[in-house]
Amino acid sequence: MSPTDYAGPDGRFMPPPHQAALLLDFDGTLVDIAPTPESVVVPPGLPQVLRRLRAKCGDALAVISGRAVDQIDHFLGDVPYAVAGEHGIAVRHRPDGPIVRADLPQYPPGWLQAAESLAAAHPGVRIERKIAGFVLHYRAAPEAAELLRDAAEGWIASGNGAFHIQAAKMAWEIRPHGVDKGHAVAALMQSPPFAGRHPIFVGDDVTDEDGIREAVRLGGVGFRIHRDFPDPTAFRTWLAGLTEGGDDRWGA
Repeated sequence: MSPTDYAGPDGRFMPPPHQAALLLDFDGTLVDIAPTPESVVVPPGLPQVLRRLRAKCGDALAVISGRAVDQIDHFLGDVPYAVAGEHGIAVRHRPDGPIVRADLPQYPPGWLQAAESLAAAHPGVRIERKIAGFVLHYRAAPEAAELLRDAAEGWIASGNGAFHIQAAKMAWEIRPHGVDKGHAVAALMQSPPFAGRHPIFVGDDVTDEDGIREAVRLGGVGFRIHRDFPDPTAFRTWLAGLTEGGDDRWGA
């Protein structure tokens, strides 16, 4: 191993900091999963670790999340250089830049009305609205999971094929075809400070597999919580260790 090389948690070599771009999921990766999206807690010290990593990578650090961009801003402020929200539907390439939205179809309003009626009939079910879709959360009502999935499949079947159901952590998301976290990785890697670097994507869910595949396709690596790290705490410890090396290398 040369002074600028570092092996990741599974032995795969990672590019040195001046050649790397860190692309990180939020829920279940940077922070622990919470009972509701609003109740997640950013661990003390995490923003400082991310700032040090951003400096080490020449600003090439982004958060790619299923959340809206403004929700990531709420929890992390200006810590990441770029943010991709809603699984790649909305991308902000730089801190002061505009949010670029993919041109996507709108779901029929009747779907959301039906979802809200289901939520009212099943306490604990929560509806999260997004610009191009919505999410049926059942963490507080796990017994409603199958009922919600069946309802969502009925809505999708009645549509024009433009939407699909994405499984998530204790949730079903109704979202358009064609845009995912892989799309977000590709979009971010086209412009500075990410362009020309090797992406390192880390996530925890099935929705992150698209990002992992795209990172590998672009000559980088991808890791997943519960496969390459036992939990988010272990991942955060690993991240903190990366900051301990000199400017030209990772620590650990």
